[in-house]
Amino acid sequence: MNKRKLSFWEIWNMSFGFLGIQFGFALQGGFMSRIFQTLGADKDAIPYLWIAAPLTGLLVQPIIGYLSDRTWSVRWGRRRPYFLIGAILSSIALFLVPHSPVLWVAAGFLWILDASINISMEPFRALVADKLPDSQRSYGFVTQTLIIGIGTWVASNLPWMVSQLGVSDAAPVGVIPMSVKVAFAIGAFVFLISILYTVFTTTEYPPEDMAEFELEKKKKNQFIPDILNNIGNMPTTMKKLGLVQFFSWFAFFTMWSLANPALTEHVFDTPAPVEANFNMEQPASATAFNVANTAFQKSSNEVGRYMGYYGLSSMAFALLLTFYTSKKRINRKFVHLGSLLLGGVGFISMYFIPSPIWLMGSFILVGFAWGSILSMPYAMLSSSVDPKKMGVIMGIFNMFIVIPQIIAALGGVNFAYKLIGEQTINAMIVAGISLIIAAACNLLITNKDAITYIPKVTE
Repeated sequence: MNKRKLSFWEIWNMSFGFLGIQFGFALQGGFMSRIFQTLGADKDAIPYLWIAAPLTGLLVQPIIGYLSDRTWSVRWGRRRPYFLIGAILSSIALFLVPHSPVLWVAAGFLWILDASINISMEPFRALVADKLPDSQRSYGFVTQTLIIGIGTWVASNLPWMVSQLGVSDAAPVGVIPMSVKVAFAIGAFVFLISILYTVFTTTEYPPEDMAEFELEKKKKNQFIPDILNNIGNMPTTMKKLGLVQFFSWFAFFTMWSLANPALTEHVFDTPAPVEANFNMEQPASATAFNVANTAFQKSSNEVGRYMGYYGLSSMAFALLLTFYTSKKRINRKFVHLGSLLLGGVGFISMYFIPSPIWLMGSFILVGFAWGSILSMPYAMLSSSVDPKKMGVIMGIFNMFIVIPQIIAALGGVNFAYKLIGEQTINAMIVAGISLIIAAACNLLITNKDAITYIPKVTE
C-alpha cells in the first residue's frame, strides 16, 4: 500500500493519546515505590512488588498485538478500540491506587493498572507503522517520544505541584498523603481525555486485502502457534535490538523501583521511617515518627520532581529529532548508542552529587537515553519486519522489555547492587553500567535499512 505522508499535526493527533499513557506510567514509575514504602514495605522487597509491571506486559502485549492485527471496524478501525478499553480501565485503576488501605491491595492495583496501560500502549506502537510510510517512521516514533516527554515531566511534578497549592503531604501511619491522591486523580482524568482525543481525530487504513484478512480471522486456535512461529522466525536485527533493549530496560526498572528509596536516603538524608522503630503509644515518639514521615513524603515529592527532568530532556531531544528527521536522514544506531552512554553517565553521577539540585543534571542525561529508547529501537525494528504482522511483532518485541524487568524484580537488582555495597544508591550505579553495556550492544546492528532509511526512487 502506498501511504501518503502525513503532516506534523496529523502525526501529533495520532500520537496524542500517549500523553495519557505516560501520565499513567510516570505516576506509577515515580510514586508506586513511595506508596509501597508508606504502606510499610521494606526497601529490598520493593522490586518484588514491582513484578506486576513486567509480567502483565509479557502476557498482555503479544495478545493485544495479535488481536488488533485481526480487528477491523469501519467506524473504529483496528487499533483504536484497544486504546479506548485500556484507557477506561487505566483511569479507574489510577484513581483507586493511592486509596489502597494495605500493601497487598496496592500491589493488586498495580497489576490491574499495568495490564490496563499495556492494553492501550501496544497498539499505539503499531499505529505508527500502520499509518506512516517508511520515510516517516523515525519522525513518527520521535513525535510519540516528544509527547511522552511532556507527559513524564508534568505527571512527575504533579504531587509537588499539588503540595505547593496547599494540599497536605502529612498523613497518619500507613495512609497515602492527600497530595498523592489528588495527583493520581488528575492523572486518571488526563489519561482518558487524551486517549479520546486520538480516537476521535485519527482514522486508520483498512487491511490491504480484505478477503485475505477475513480468511485469516476465521482461522481457529492459531494464536499460540502463530506467536511461537513468529518467535522462532525472529529476524536477526530484532534479536540484536533485543539485546540492546534487555540492558536498557534493566536500567530503567532499577530506577523506577529503587530511585525513591535510594535518593531520599543518599541525597536528601530523609529515609522512610520504620514504624517498628518507634513506640507509637508515647506522644514524643509518635511525634518523631510523624516528623520523619512528613520529611520523607516531601523529599519523595522532590525526587519525583527531579525525575521529571528526564521527561523534559527526552522531550527536548525528541523535538530536535522531530525537526531533523522531517527533512533529513539520521543514523539510528549511533544516535541510540550515544544517547544510552549519556544516560549511563547520568545514573552513575547520582552517587557523587554534592546536593539535591545536581539531580537535575543527572536526570537530564538520563532523559537523552529515555528519549532514544522510546523511538530508535522501534524505528529500526519497523523497517526490518513484515508490515502485515506489525502488531504481533511489536508485542513479541515487548519480551525484550519485560524479561529484563522480571529478572530485575526477582532479585536481579538487589543482587547486582549489593555486589558493590549495601547502600541503596548503588542501584543507580548498576543502572548506569547497564545502559553503557546497552550502548555497546548497538555495534552489533548491521542491517542498513534498520540503521538509516534510504528513500526509494518510486516513493
